[in-house]
Amino acid sequence: MSCPSILLRVASRFAAIIGALLLAMALGGCSAIKLGYATLPELAYWWLDGYVDFDDVQRLRVREDLARLHAWHRASELPRLLPLLQQAEQLAPGDVSAEQACAFEAPVRERIAALRDQAEPALTTTAITLSDAQLRHLERKYAQKNRDYAKEWIDIPRAEQADKRLKELLGRADTVYGSLTETQRTMLARLVQGSAWNPSLLLAERRRRQHDTLAVLRRLTAQPGPALHEARQAVHELLERYLTSPDPTFRAYVDVMRQEACRITSALHNSTSTAQRDFAARRLRGWQRDIGELAAQQ
Repeated sequence: MSCPSILLRVASRFAAIIGALLLAMALGGCSAIKLGYATLPELAYWWLDGYVDFDDVQRLRVREDLARLHAWHRASELPRLLPLLQQAEQLAPGDVSAEQACAFEAPVRERIAALRDQAEPALTTTAITLSDAQLRHLERKYAQKNRDYAKEWIDIPRAEQADKRLKELLGRADTVYGSLTETQRTMLARLVQGSAWNPSLLLAERRRRQHDTLAVLRRLTAQPGPALHEARQAVHELLERYLTSPDPTFRAYVDVMRQEACRITSALHNSTSTAQRDFAARRLRGWQRDIGELAAQQ
């Protein structure tokens, strides 16, 4: 359902901060981090509601659960991000190997897992209250989103796919390093042209997750449903399958793309000037300052 999706989406926002220097999903300027983090519970609620269409009782509980999750993350997880940002800042002045770039993946996955574990009880108690009508609403929303994704990324020429992906990478790179040179932009374009990136595989995995989610939810909401501890285990296993796909083809693809991203990150960073690396270091210090201030708020 959308609950696992929002968990991973929120987690990926936090993970993006860590990977800023390494061309991960940069969030934008420092003020954007503060604003985005402060509004996460409200944004998450409306995103979830668009998928599930909560009733009045669920609406109150979900808002409270998101507020508690946000408070926990602010107090317990934000401080854990600072050492990773500091490590990235220390790397900024010199060259970065693909192996050094990939070394950030394990701690990021640990933080995603911690967020998942913290959210599981609330996800479970919401999941077991969903009605047949809400599951049908969710299924229709999935179908709509799949059509939108196919229209945006698959039903277009390969060259257009590459151009769109290049624009995304350039935007992230500009956020971290400031404006790239024409030589750097040409290099990124060449790397994107040779990429193994495959939106059709991504859509297939999305559909697998959706089918899996609906099957689990229907089992949890059947009459009679499983006991609460069994429901919690089912949600845990579902989230595990979100993080690590049971499809060996997709797992192999993820590994290829991970290695590719590390190589691209290394190549881009190693092409940067002293001024661009100084820009990245200042950006990282700004993020550290903002995250430290957010963590100190009660």
